Amino acid sequence: MLESVSGKTQLYGLIGSPVGHSGSPAMYNYGFEQLGIDAVYLAFDVEIAEVEKAIQSVRTFNMPGGNVTMPCKGEAAKYMDELSPAAQMVGAINTFQNKDGKLTGHITDGIGFVDNLKAHDVDPKGKKFIVLGTGGAATAIQVQLAIEEAASIDIFNIKDDFFVKGEETVARIKKFYPDLAVAIHDLTDAELLKQKVEAADVLVNGTTLGMGEGSTRTPISDPTIFHKDLTVADAVYNPPVTQLIKDAREQGCETVTGEGMLLGQGKAAFEIFTGQALPTKEN
Repeated sequence: MLESVSGKTQLYGLIGSPVGHSGSPAMYNYGFEQLGIDAVYLAFDVEIAEVEKAIQSVRTFNMPGGNVTMPCKGEAAKYMDELSPAAQMVGAINTFQNKDGKLTGHITDGIGFVDNLKAHDVDPKGKKFIVLGTGGAATAIQVQLAIEEAASIDIFNIKDDFFVKGEETVARIKKFYPDLAVAIHDLTDAELLKQKVEAADVLVNGTTLGMGEGSTRTPISDPTIFHKDLTVADAVYNPPVTQLIKDAREQGCETVTGEGMLLGQGKAAFEIFTGQALPTKEN
C-alpha cells in the first residue's frame, strides 16, 4: 500500500480510545484498494477531552470522512455542522462526512446490529429485549430496535453518569414511539434483572465489558439466569467470542457475536463516505 501513497492520497480515520484492536483500518483499506480509491484509513487514539481538537484536525486536513468509536461518540456529535435524523435521536455519531467543509454526523451502529441479528434469523419485531449499557453503541441499538418495532426494551446500566443519558434516551424514544414499553433500570438490582431475563427473548451487551483479547470480564456476573430460549448478542467484536458469549453457550442459549455488527455498520459508513458499496472478501 505504501507504494501507492502520493501527494493526492486522501486520509480517512477512526478516533476513540482504545483503538489498537480495531478492524476498521483493514476493512476500509481493503475497500479502497478493490475500488481503486486513492485513500488510506488510519486509527487515532483520542480521549474524550481531545475530541474537539481531533475534529478540528479533520477540517484542517480536509479529511473526507471517518468514524468515531467509544467513548467519543456523544462528544463528537457536538462538533458536527449537521446530524442525520437517527444521530439526532441517539445524540451520538459513529460516522462523519466532510463535504465542501461541512461536517455531517451519522450513526450506523444500530443498522449494523439489526442486520447482524437478522442474518442469524432473529427478527426484532415483536420481541422483548434487554440492552445493557447507555453509551453510543447501546443507544443506537435501542433506537433502532424501536424503529424495528420491538415489543419492549428494558435498558440496564449501573447508576453512574451514563444512567442519566439512558433516562434521556428513554424519553426520546417515548416521544417518537409512545406505545412502546421502554424503561431503564439499575444493573445492580440482581432480582429485577433476573425477572426481566426470564421474560426476555434477546439480551444485548452494548457495553465495552469483555473488550480486549484475553478479557474475561462480563456484564452478567451470574449467567445461570439465562434460559435456553434466550438469544444473547454482543456488540463487542474483539475478541470474536467474549466471556459473555461463552457463558451463554454453556447455558444452551443461541448467540450472536459482534463481528457481523462491525461489518454491517462499516458497510453503511463506507457508502456514506464514498457513495459506493463496500467490497468484502466474501463478495
